[in-house]
Amino acid sequence: MTVFDEAVRALREWQHDDQPFQLHPGDLGWYRRFGAKATDEAVRIWRADGRIVAVGLLDGADLLRFTIAPDARQDDELALRLADDIGTPERGVLPAGTVYVESPRGTRFQELMFERGWLSDVPWTPLRRDLGSAVEDPGVHVEVIGHDKADVHASVIRASFEKSTFTEERWHAMAVGSPYSDARSLVAFDRGDAVAAITVWSAGPGRPGLIEPMGVHRDHRGRGFGKAITVAAAAALRDLGSSSALVCTPSSNTGAVATYRAAGFTALPEVHDQRR
Repeated sequence: MTVFDEAVRALREWQHDDQPFQLHPGDLGWYRRFGAKATDEAVRIWRADGRIVAVGLLDGADLLRFTIAPDARQDDELALRLADDIGTPERGVLPAGTVYVESPRGTRFQELMFERGWLSDVPWTPLRRDLGSAVEDPGVHVEVIGHDKADVHASVIRASFEKSTFTEERWHAMAVGSPYSDARSLVAFDRGDAVAAITVWSAGPGRPGLIEPMGVHRDHRGRGFGKAITVAAAAALRDLGSSSALVCTPSSNTGAVATYRAAGFTALPEVHDQRR
């Protein structure tokens, strides 16, 4: 088993509705679009007593997205080890200069990083929708996208984000990663036009699933397609056995927050990366 697959398995086990928002196996699955080699190089794991106790994803050169096993989040010895590894450029996790760490709130690790002078960065809003009951009809035609229509999904995502580099080739690279066995890519159509796209990632039955990414084509905005594709995503996660659907967006992106609220999501307390 590769380090990537070990990390995915650990992250699946750590997902629970009573836990703070944290790194999800779907985050690694979405990163897999850059290929197996790049993803393996971006994943970091820490072990103690033979088991994985922390997993990180280098999401770019200056951002470590990171979580800790729920039963180890108040462990002083582990927090010290993690803070030394992550905060010391010579140890190779993050470089010198301005860098960022995303981690679950309320851990001893976060406290220690603040004690060492790290600061709170801009706020993000996590949102959650319970999937205990049936999801309403999205009101648009939605298709599950397979390898034969990867170009359709990729083109909508590119048209939704100004700097997107997502391509059909990267869709295929994402879809052959192990997390995609419990994922679905969806596209909404309006009179034959592909207008919105989304990918959902299950962490297994009875666990929260993740939305990453969701986009509405720039030529079709302001007509409710963001809400519609997000409702369809919630239904897809429920079909996969997920207990809830999660998503996180910058709090400054008020339009996205409003879209998720309209799709039945409830905003959770804001979270902040830590910045050095």
